[in-house]
Amino acid sequence: MPLRPLALALFALTASLTPALAQSSQTTLVAGGCFWCVESDFRRVEGVRDVQVGFAGGTTPDPTYDDVARGRTDHLEVAQITFDPAQISYDQILHLFLRSIDVTDAGGQFCDRGAHYTTAIFATPDQTAQAEAAIAAAEAELGRSIVTPVRADAPFYPADDFHQNYANSTERTLTRFGWVERREAYKRYREGCGRDARVREIWGASAAFAQ
Repeated sequence: MPLRPLALALFALTASLTPALAQSSQTTLVAGGCFWCVESDFRRVEGVRDVQVGFAGGTTPDPTYDDVARGRTDHLEVAQITFDPAQISYDQILHLFLRSIDVTDAGGQFCDRGAHYTTAIFATPDQTAQAEAAIAAAEAELGRSIVTPVRADAPFYPADDFHQNYANSTERTLTRFGWVERREAYKRYREGCGRDARVREIWGASAAFAQ
């Protein structure tokens, strides 16, 4: 069986690489209002390997989108960002995140109102000091208090496939404009909600991702 030694060698090589690949990725969990927007923004960032949308911060296990949207849980809409720290640092991720949201709004984000649309940085014990420093730096730049809190890390519950990478999906969905591709529905939602205009109003030239 001449292929067996080669197969074993490849298996050994893959196994030796797996820990290195795992160590080269880090994750952070943030809430910035509509999770589609946070996902769409960070998928464009060099060094970000993946973004998943879902829910965190509540006490209900395995919440559904309908549960959260209807206020039946105390979860927030969140995005879990996986990144390569050799290309982009945790500090840089937080810098971009804070300048992509309305850090002065404690009642939701833009046209989306309610506790599940409020903002937060969920930090592990190792991330907490950096997260608090990022908030302080943003407050100093803005010259006013920021309501976005640093919260303890929490379990992340991914949303269903329908909501993942919505802003880039070519699948069609029914909206008040009729049947359109999800990416087009997202574009119209973002413009209508005034997200980018408000971010530019708050952050000016420092606004991240504002289109």
